[in-house]
Amino acid sequence: MKNKTTSVLMAAMALSLGFSGMASAQDAAPQHYTFGLMLSAMTPYFATIKSGAEAEAKKLGVQLLVEDGNNNSITQSNQIDTLIARKVNLLLINPTDAKALVPAVEKANAAHIPVIYIDRKADGGHAIAYFASDNKQAGAQACQYIANKLHGQGNLFMLLGISGASATNERTAGCESVLKSYPHIKVVARQSGGFSREGGLTVMRDVLIANPKLNAVYSENGEMAIGAMRAAAAAGRLKGLTIAMIGSGSVGETQLVKQGKIALSVAQQPAVMGALGVQAGYSYLSTGTVFVPVPLHMDLAPSHS
Repeated sequence: MKNKTTSVLMAAMALSLGFSGMASAQDAAPQHYTFGLMLSAMTPYFATIKSGAEAEAKKLGVQLLVEDGNNNSITQSNQIDTLIARKVNLLLINPTDAKALVPAVEKANAAHIPVIYIDRKADGGHAIAYFASDNKQAGAQACQYIANKLHGQGNLFMLLGISGASATNERTAGCESVLKSYPHIKVVARQSGGFSREGGLTVMRDVLIANPKLNAVYSENGEMAIGAMRAAAAAGRLKGLTIAMIGSGSVGETQLVKQGKIALSVAQQPAVMGALGVQAGYSYLSTGTVFVPVPLHMDLAPSHS
């Protein structure tokens, strides 16, 4: 198999123009492949990744088997084992836990099944490509916005994602790299909401009780931000509270920003991630092309209320 390397300079552009290896693959006789898409959960964000992947798979004639890991690394590892046994041609993996999924990825490597990471990555094993947002930059952008809104002084709650997930680690590092320059912004709590709306609601209730003076919330995804927003609204404390999130760009999230209930969304491109993963996998199997991973562009959507 050939081993060309192509650099995708701008992911959104690559999707509209097609990869350099894609045209030759499609001009040749159609290939029939089966891919496994392993999602850590089926939240609206990951459902959008699924939709993007399914749409691209349909175009290319790829059978796509989708698994919901329910935010459980053991469940996800077992699902990967099952798809390895089914001899799928390629695995698109969104790891629940960066460390816990390494053995499963290594099993896929040993079975000579190519792996592509989507949105998150594992800490070991080999993948031919990785499609994700620049999570560190996203965390930094959200927290810089908060610092500016607070004029460098106030109480902040950091609503973190799933412990051990690469996206959590990177977004937190990005936020904290900014906060180092603002000694008068006090982080009153760092708690995980598990990337879920209910998790965000639950931990936010506790943080509001423990902190009668809370100025801002940094949320590592949109679902937790919505939960936190609802908890603050129920407690009569939404007014004057700055909530900045790393979002999905969904219609619902965008509407909350327009209404001023959430101050900022650093919007990702989940559908693009899913589509690019399928495209890259098809091209790799058809032509041997390997794509250099490049972070996806994100849009800043601030509230103007």
